[in-house]
Amino acid sequence: MNGKQVVSMLVATALFVVTGVSSVAINTWSETKKSSSQSEVAKKIFSSLESNLPSEDYIAVIDVEGTIYSEAETGFFGESEGYDHPATMRYVDKLIKDDKNKGILLYINTPGGEVTASDDLYLKLMKYKEETGRKIYCYFADQACSGGYYISMAADEIYANRNCWTGSIGVIISLTNMKGLYDKLGIQGINITSGKNKAMGSSTEELTDQQREILQSMVDEAYEQFVEIVAQGRGLEVKKVKKLADGRIYTAKQALAHKLIDGTSTYEDYLEKIKAETGDVLIYEQENINTSLSSLFSTIQQIRGRSDAEVLSDLLEKQGNGGLMYYESSLQ
Repeated sequence: MNGKQVVSMLVATALFVVTGVSSVAINTWSETKKSSSQSEVAKKIFSSLESNLPSEDYIAVIDVEGTIYSEAETGFFGESEGYDHPATMRYVDKLIKDDKNKGILLYINTPGGEVTASDDLYLKLMKYKEETGRKIYCYFADQACSGGYYISMAADEIYANRNCWTGSIGVIISLTNMKGLYDKLGIQGINITSGKNKAMGSSTEELTDQQREILQSMVDEAYEQFVEIVAQGRGLEVKKVKKLADGRIYTAKQALAHKLIDGTSTYEDYLEKIKAETGDVLIYEQENINTSLSSLFSTIQQIRGRSDAEVLSDLLEKQGNGGLMYYESSLQ
């Protein structure tokens, strides 16, 4: 693709965006005035485009797709890409207050993610059940591992695609040590700290035995919490869960045999099952207003390509940041 073609595509993209959101942007900008940053204005624009909830009885579908982070990953115009944790948490709060809502269907397709975000959504869903008494259904698509499985423990029943991979019950802290590379390049990392463990996990220093023990204790604590949640959610003994929870992935057939799920089904058949149970109540999938824009800018990003520095930066940020993760790294 030559330079003129790239310019033409960018111009066409700009016209598309301006035409689609200009009227909403003007209204939003007048309300926020000059006090909001560009990103905040963008958030308000997309928030104002959200669909209203149905006026008839419905089951709300909540998508948990992509890696689970506390903060949503955003595109060029502030639109969310993948799982949007803040928006999902707000959505559950809206459902709690809506009398027309008769239940939730979790659609899970994720390798997992942050411990805190996974637990946040689990607790929010448990609050939903406690305050409303409504049922939570759950469907596993291609994968529902680690943090995705953790979240599903709020559900009253779990069905999975027969080709789904699930389980991976465990915790991981991933660190990236670049000391060897720095030494070869003649780069020296310097950390001035208030204590010997303050720089623990730094990419420029080796972990000491004590630091490994500290990090292991954090992993062990999060693991015990995970095991307890699974035992409660699936009505299993803790001892049995620990035998299953060595971090391995299970096929849907294996998960069913171990009582980690309740059945296998296609998504369409599971929707029919829910409708039969609820008297053909509407299954409401909230319109994703970001889909077209995200797809468009993703295409432009692919055309432009990524530099080696960008690829390396992304790897370090997501895979080696030292945070506690309920995450199956082998699936990425």
